[in-house]
Amino acid sequence: RDPRLTHAFAAATFDGGIAMSYSIAAISNGGGAPEQAYRKMQSAGACPERPFAEMFKFEVPSLMVGTLDSLMTLSDDLGKTDAIVESIVRKVEKTAAELSVKKGAELTVGGVPAPRYIQQFAWDYAKYPNRRPLKELVVLIAGGVQAIDEELKQLGQSYADKQAALQDAKRKKGGNLMVADLNDVLTAEDMSKVEVHDTEYLKTVMVAIPKAIKPQFEANVENLGKDIAGYGGPDWSSNPASLGKEGQFGSQIDRHSKRGSPVVPGSLKLVKEDADSALYAVTILKGQYEAGYFEGEEFTPGTKTDFLEEFAKVCRKERYVIREFDYDPSQSGRAAMALEQLQVEVDGMRSGLTRWCKTHYGEAFVAWMHIKVIRVFCESVLRYGLPVDFTAVLYKIASGKDQALTNALDKALGDGKVDSDANDIDDDDEYHDFVLLKFDP
Repeated sequence: RDPRLTHAFAAATFDGGIAMSYSIAAISNGGGAPEQAYRKMQSAGACPERPFAEMFKFEVPSLMVGTLDSLMTLSDDLGKTDAIVESIVRKVEKTAAELSVKKGAELTVGGVPAPRYIQQFAWDYAKYPNRRPLKELVVLIAGGVQAIDEELKQLGQSYADKQAALQDAKRKKGGNLMVADLNDVLTAEDMSKVEVHDTEYLKTVMVAIPKAIKPQFEANVENLGKDIAGYGGPDWSSNPASLGKEGQFGSQIDRHSKRGSPVVPGSLKLVKEDADSALYAVTILKGQYEAGYFEGEEFTPGTKTDFLEEFAKVCRKERYVIREFDYDPSQSGRAAMALEQLQVEVDGMRSGLTRWCKTHYGEAFVAWMHIKVIRVFCESVLRYGLPVDFTAVLYKIASGKDQALTNALDKALGDGKVDSDANDIDDDDEYHDFVLLKFDP
């Protein structure tokens, strides 16, 4: 395995509103004292002659190495784990920002701003025991963050559903007769104008229309759905002597030889109107039954056709809206109370989710940094060998000095040779003679 390494990882850490950029570098002690390596890395890019960054000591604990093969496999998997953990940190951060009424969410890590946590990083031995096998340690860290992600999905979906319900209630409350809650809009006086039918054969429905098309609607309402109802059959009114005779009933009659609208003539009634819309009551036939019949000894049951659904489809095509509505005077005003209750619930859920984000952002960020430390350890052991003998530092990069620092580190810490394949390596896999992880906001 070629142990060349550059890992980029985006850390949205802020100091006074200015994005901070960090790098972790690690070099071999070469059998010397760690302080010598520390001074070497300080003079490489964090000194008066090369003021490209501020440098901090960076603790990498003594972790269990295991076998070389397991370390190489783990090193490959760590890149994916790192990306997954980062994405979850970003999700929590984004959710907190969206919930915050202020310009930026006040997120902390362990009670301090993220930059301070990074600069004062210390391994949490109680939460992540360093003497556990590395693979188990990574699974433990990643599992905790995955649990945060699952909980965030559930909480976020619940909040989104409640928000949608609130917006729908607001739309109905502030809307016209085509969307408003009719129990809040219609009074007992309005309903006294309407004869409401809901029998075995008849159904009175409320139809809301744009006010601009009132004349068209009133002129054509009795022809709406003119192909829905079947009026074919014997004319018993003009020929009562044929009533009950063979060929005058059951399957021998084509009920659909003559078709028409299910609207009851003369039943249209204007109930209420506002600036944009009008609400009418109209009575229609509920449906149609076609009688069953015998074929020899076998009986074929009759069929029932429901006209309401077909009538609603016809109305939709014409921009008319069937308002499903059962008048209940006791419901008047309840929509406003329900709206207030929804607003209280949404506000409560927002506050709860904001608190949850503040707590779990820190947990996810801590896990993320520990994954970074494990990557530094793995890559340093693979690069510099055993026994473990390397020093790591953290650079807080000065604004606009990222490339200058990288060049200075390459010059001071590298062997001065250019890899023949270096120009063929993608930016995400650029080569350095030392371990380097970048935190790019």
